[in-house]
Amino acid sequence: MPAAAGQGGVCAAMQVLSLEQLKREGALWQGRRPQVAADRHLPSGWSVLDEVLGGGWPRDALTEIISESHHGLPLLLPLLARLSLASRWLAWIAPPHVPYAPALVARGIHVERLLLVRDVSAEQCLWAAEQALKSGGCGVVLAWPQQLQAAQLRRLQLAAERGDCPGVLFRPPRAARQASPAALRLRVRPAPLGLEVEALKRRGGWAGGHCIVPLPVVADPV
Repeated sequence: MPAAAGQGGVCAAMQVLSLEQLKREGALWQGRRPQVAADRHLPSGWSVLDEVLGGGWPRDALTEIISESHHGLPLLLPLLARLSLASRWLAWIAPPHVPYAPALVARGIHVERLLLVRDVSAEQCLWAAEQALKSGGCGVVLAWPQQLQAAQLRRLQLAAERGDCPGVLFRPPRAARQASPAALRLRVRPAPLGLEVEALKRRGGWAGGHCIVPLPVVADPV
């Protein structure tokens, strides 16, 4: 049975190659989480959230917060507090309610830096958001659009890049089924100890990360 013996010798030779040896010889591909430059992010104020975001909020791109009502807004309060110390505006485009100034002040936000646009049509909301993003005069743009098409999302993404301005869109749960050029897409749900955050899409990283962000009990800001 020389043929069988020869086959057995080949199998024996193959079995002695361990995983560690393959790694040392560079013959085994190992997936790694992509690294994204830190200066492309703005820290969120919560280390557990920064881990899911890949370092923080994208600084020159769109973020979509997908949730019922405005559950995700408290996640942004530390960022708004830091940005309100600078000279650029914090633009709020078509929020569902007038921001509650005492609650914002209690979280360290200088409300005199707020630029509020309300009582506008769906088309005017998108136009105002695009102009604010690309103006260079805003530190962040928060918007509550009613309906968005893919082309409109691309325009907003390009405007954020042009103005080096983070844009945050608050969208309903059905938006999760729509493709989007946004750099970051989060699904946010209430949780007993704060807010549950799940990354549906993350530029330069893996989707699927999730965490619970512990939020202090304060008055609702909107």
